[in-house]
Amino acid sequence: MADQIELKTAPADYRFPTTNQTKHCFTRYVEFHRCVAAGKSSDKCERFAKYYRSLCPRAWVELWDEQRDQGTFAGPL
Repeated sequence: MADQIELKTAPADYRFPTTNQTKHCFTRYVEFHRCVAAGKSSDKCERFAKYYRSLCPRAWVELWDEQRDQGTFAGPL
């Protein structure tokens, strides 16, 4: 049989106890970009990238990426 695919998402985070994961998504996106800006190891930063990619709708990420490029992103980077 073909190799099994293992699907994972971000682990539970006590800061986001409700089913609405919007803040969790946004926080993981910001954590990833802060990690990259701080020059930390790519493995550590990639963990945050996996989290936000599994939580955030692609359209949001594309919008936030555009906003970062334009210097209008509202988050604390």
